[in-house]
Amino acid sequence: MKKMLSIALSTAMVLSLAGCGGSNKNASTTDSTTTATEADKPADGSSEAASNPDALEPVTLTLYSPGNENSVPTKTILEYKKLVEEASGGKITLDAYHSGELGNDAEALQSTRMGTIDIIFAGTSGFTEFYDKAKILDLPFIFDSAKQAYEVVNGKIGEKIFADLPSTGLVYLAEGDNGMRQVSTTNRAVHTAADVEGLKLRVPTSQMYLDCWETLGANPVALALNELAIALSNGTAEGQDNATYHLVANATYDDIKYFSFINYMWMGCTMAVNSDSFDKLPAEYQKILKEQAKAAAKYSFDTIASDNETATKTLKEAGVEFDENPDIQSFKDKLGGEEYYARYANEPWFNQEILDEILAK
Repeated sequence: MKKMLSIALSTAMVLSLAGCGGSNKNASTTDSTTTATEADKPADGSSEAASNPDALEPVTLTLYSPGNENSVPTKTILEYKKLVEEASGGKITLDAYHSGELGNDAEALQSTRMGTIDIIFAGTSGFTEFYDKAKILDLPFIFDSAKQAYEVVNGKIGEKIFADLPSTGLVYLAEGDNGMRQVSTTNRAVHTAADVEGLKLRVPTSQMYLDCWETLGANPVALALNELAIALSNGTAEGQDNATYHLVANATYDDIKYFSFINYMWMGCTMAVNSDSFDKLPAEYQKILKEQAKAAAKYSFDTIASDNETATKTLKEAGVEFDENPDIQSFKDKLGGEEYYARYANEPWFNQEILDEILAK
């Protein structure tokens, strides 16, 4: 069945940047995938089914995270699978796949929009390729901590940001965590903004990341995650801007000697469901998917915090020198404070009202 699904997916996938930690490992937690069909849609007058889950027909949905088995997004979809199946009394089955099995972020997002995959949990930056309103979450220094990010993105502000997602063929479920971006290097300690001058820092292939680090005086190098370890080894890159646990989960710390907790950008992962798949479900099932997505999002934030602590210990044992109190204000000042955001004022995705609400938190 997986082979058939992969063949079907190959016609829908397009290449683009990956987020949320891809992998070349192919593994799934199930043997089959069945997308919701018209038979799953309750007939008119099905009030008994709507009020009594036991009267509803079973349904099977595909659930996917492009991340590898060590990534928090993948751990999160496995938790979501458990939560949904328990809450529905086994009436909803989620066939969970991960580790690049159904494609990278861009490919899988396209497949979810087309309905080949029902539910996806992938890097929010990937969503911005077709839903640019989420780009506001990629601005630097809008969050001081993951705790603050959780309160913002899973509240009214998050709902505002993703209110128009259905126009892309997806329904927003929840916003999970994938870590605060930090700086780790092979050749220098980073305490102030002056320390990154000329630093060849690997960043994702996103203009907003390039803008930030060029303004800070670094020499950002846009590379895919699967190129990072080699780049650090041969000197193409002298550092990376990943979350703490990412260094261990993706094995990109062998050449790292210094690590600084600058919390310059928060990385989100968005959980969304194909609009047609969602609309065919009974209201009771829709409610379960939404409620348990919120619980899974909270799980991702808690798990990131725990995994970051474990990763910090691993890195220290490997000899990495940590700066736990760098001069974060120097980075903000070098960017120009809140005036930095004005460069995007004419972009269609920029929303000053939402930005002000975030900064006020």
